[in-house]
Amino acid sequence: MWIAIVVILVPAIVIPLWVPLYDKVDPRLNGWPFFFWFQMAMILFATSCTVVAFTLSRIADRKDREARGASAGQGRVGE
Repeated sequence: MWIAIVVILVPAIVIPLWVPLYDKVDPRLNGWPFFFWFQMAMILFATSCTVVAFTLSRIADRKDREARGASAGQGRVGE
């Protein structure tokens, strides 16, 4: 499952670094050049990828703890 998490996060990191992909003015969206509206769309895309990856990491961590025989709550200070 950890590999799936990496695969989910890689596009959110690589696409914004690939500048020739969005270094242009056209097509425009409601008068906004492509560069600007693409960056706004990437914020939403990266946020959704991060939320999905975080949720999967919580599930994977819980399964890893159960596989080792420890419950998710053990080992915390004060419990």
